[in-house]
Amino acid sequence: MQIQPRQQLLDIWRATARLSYVDGSWRFGGRDGANSISDAEQLLCLMAPATEIPIFRLDNPDAANRDVLDALGALGDDIQVPQRLLEALTAYLKRYTAPDGTPSFAGGTYFRPELEGEEVKTAQQELDVVDSFAVSVTLMLAVVGFTRILRQVVTRPRLLDQVDELEERANQRLTAAMVGLLRSFSVNVFSADEPYGRELIRTVNQERRPSRQVVDELREALREINARLRDDVTIGSGAAEGSELDLPNRLFECGWSWGLVTDAPEIETSADIGAQRPGLAQNAPYLYFTTVALEAIQALSSERTRLLGLLDEAQLKLAQALQLRFELTRSYWATVATFGSGRWPLEDLPWRTTDGVEFDYFSLLVSGMVVRNMVAVRASGADLARVAGVLDELANRSRITRRPTPREPALNVHHPGLCFPLEGSENVGGTRLGWTVADISPLLLRRTLNLAGLLSDGAARSRLLDLSDDLWRHLQQRVILDGTARGVWDQPAGAFPQVDARFAEPSWYYTKRVVDCLVTAARVINEPPVRSELLARVAAELLNEAAHLYDRERLNGSTYSGQTLREELTRIGVELERARTVHRERPGVAVAVTEDVLRRLDRLSAARRADSGLS
Repeated sequence: MQIQPRQQLLDIWRATARLSYVDGSWRFGGRDGANSISDAEQLLCLMAPATEIPIFRLDNPDAANRDVLDALGALGDDIQVPQRLLEALTAYLKRYTAPDGTPSFAGGTYFRPELEGEEVKTAQQELDVVDSFAVSVTLMLAVVGFTRILRQVVTRPRLLDQVDELEERANQRLTAAMVGLLRSFSVNVFSADEPYGRELIRTVNQERRPSRQVVDELREALREINARLRDDVTIGSGAAEGSELDLPNRLFECGWSWGLVTDAPEIETSADIGAQRPGLAQNAPYLYFTTVALEAIQALSSERTRLLGLLDEAQLKLAQALQLRFELTRSYWATVATFGSGRWPLEDLPWRTTDGVEFDYFSLLVSGMVVRNMVAVRASGADLARVAGVLDELANRSRITRRPTPREPALNVHHPGLCFPLEGSENVGGTRLGWTVADISPLLLRRTLNLAGLLSDGAARSRLLDLSDDLWRHLQQRVILDGTARGVWDQPAGAFPQVDARFAEPSWYYTKRVVDCLVTAARVINEPPVRSELLARVAAELLNEAAHLYDRERLNGSTYSGQTLREELTRIGVELERARTVHRERPGVAVAVTEDVLRRLDRLSAARRADSGLS
């Protein structure tokens, strides 16, 4: 792997600190202006590595690495860095809390009009959006973990009060974000004869069989998910549709809508989260928002969250309800995407949604849910390799690893990005809003790295790592190289000269996603190397021979052998024991060590034979 996550993250930290801390205060906002999502992404460019990678920890200045603190020199010295972060995080939480104490999850400047030239009303900019719920869950978990450790090293009463205030505000926003996710969950039920149903059958019917047969088989494949949606989803949105799922000829899809679903009931909780706003989003899942919601929920059940005890009693109950929706949604999309005995629907690029829209980007989103489900059910390496083939083809089709032609339509997915309508956003007055996504390159790299970390087949893993190197070279071409925003992303013209636009402001949306890729790369590198069964067998055979020869040398050697010979045999014994210890987890190391032991034993044997007059 050519990616160097440590050095790259340090470079991003230098640029982020320089851009964010100006004239003694934190400055929010970037290319898309300031909003609850972009500002959280800006903070996560620092907090995500500090949370996920031990060498980047910032909550204990005494334990922090020197180069890590130097990269944040724009924030101050060793003591000032965590204090400045404390101030910035508190400022974010105050900025996005309404006067009545209710946390705000508005999309703000990330909302676009569906039709270019239309005006976005102020009331529309204030609409809550799932992306804000999700990014808030991720950031608030990082913040609560940060305060838990920081409190142990802070001694000044004023700083302790600031830490307590930050944790209290972060817990309130975390709970509110979890409630928002519960009220944005959607179960869309439809007849197999309706347009939604016909599109779903067209997607899964790769073998072109009779529709009625496919409907029956799909209902059977989804039977357990159907039952759990009816019986177990009892709070939040999605519960009311359970009664329709048992009707004959009914199909469904589940996931997260773009915001609070129309008529979503309020969630009862003992936590003080302020008012629960009414919903107006379409009661149907959106693949993009489903994906970001799943990533946030996964963070709620992560090992770090459990070990540090980051969730209180009320949050644990909410997390349990979200985990149920996580499992059902993941299983649903994996079942649909791999349905049938021949070619998977996922392999039929591009993915087509039930409203008839098709994009390669949607295939990438679905592939992530498929891989998550494969991890849960311990799928075979052959199935994982099929997903790897999809990722490789997506890299080609999106013109990342294949040269684009002039006026290439595929370039639109990179800039200006894909814009899809947010049904229901027009109900507060104004035009229908749209949401733009342009992160196919970093998302594809992250999916590739995740999948490479799961593969045990060395050749397949190597191919994916080669693809990740190609994707990283593409992303490096998109770094902003000059001006105040140098060192961060995104300049699409760097990779695609056909793009006319040039940008001088940072995109925290894009930079945060690159940071996620580097964090994933660091995790993959830190994992134990792939264990080769062939090397393990070779190591075992070499160890058997080396152990036998070693025992023979100890048996046949004279008890009056010189000190040098005895020391050499002792060293060989230590090396042999070392090889025995590591041969199961690192068979390649065991082979190398054992080969050296065999050479040294051969030299001892030859010397002994020469001394005895034998040839």
